[in-house]
Amino acid sequence: MHTDKTTDRYELICAIVNFGSGSRVLQLAKECGIPGGTVVLGKGTSRNRMLQILELCDVRKEIVLMIAEHSVAAAALQRIAKKLQLHKPYHGIAFTMPLAAFLGSGDYRYIYRETGGGKNTVFNSIFIIVDKGRGEEVMDSARRAGAKGGTIIGARGSGIHEKGRLFRMDIEPEKEVVLILSDRHQTEAIVKSVRDDLHIDEPGMGVIFVQDVHETYGVLE
Repeated sequence: MHTDKTTDRYELICAIVNFGSGSRVLQLAKECGIPGGTVVLGKGTSRNRMLQILELCDVRKEIVLMIAEHSVAAAALQRIAKKLQLHKPYHGIAFTMPLAAFLGSGDYRYIYRETGGGKNTVFNSIFIIVDKGRGEEVMDSARRAGAKGGTIIGARGSGIHEKGRLFRMDIEPEKEVVLILSDRHQTEAIVKSVRDDLHIDEPGMGVIFVQDVHETYGVLE
C-alpha cells in the first residue's frame, strides 16, 4: 500500500541496538526525514566470556522499526550506523528490507509488489502497529476477513502526530504490534478490513505494512 507514484519504493528499516538507544535511533532517523517509528523490546545473547561467567549473557535489546522511501532509508541507515558506531562489536546492527505493500496516514490504495519471492511466495506477513489496547480489535477485524490467528507484541512508538509532553519531557506512547501470517490471496482483504475498521488512514491511528514470506514451518492449513 503506497501512493500512486509507481516510482516509489518503500523499505523497512530495522535497527537492533542496546537497551536505551532506541530513542537515539528515532531521533537520527527524524533528522533524515523519517517522522516516526516503533520500538520493540527484545533480548540478545552476548558471547562475551566475562558476561557468561557472571551469568549476564542475556542482554536487553531494542528493535526499532521504521518505514521510508528507498533513498531516505539509505541515508538514514548510513547516519544511524555512523553515529551509533555500528562497525564496533556489540554496538548493534541495522538493515533494510523491501516492502511488498505499505499503508499509513494519508490517501493510499492497495498495490502489491513482489519483493523477490515471485510466484513461489505463498504467504505474506502483515504487521499492524496501533495504540496499546487495540491489538484485539485488529485481530477481530482480521478474523472477519479470513485470518486464522496472529501475535500481539508490546512496543512503544514515536511520531509527529503522537508524542505528548510531561514536565517538558517527551512521552513516547505505548504501542502494540500485531503480526499475522496470511495466505497471499487473503492478504488484501485482511489489510482492507483492518484499515477500514480502525481508520488507519487517519493521522496517528496506525501503520500497516506487508512483506513476502519465502519459507514457513508450523503453519496450519
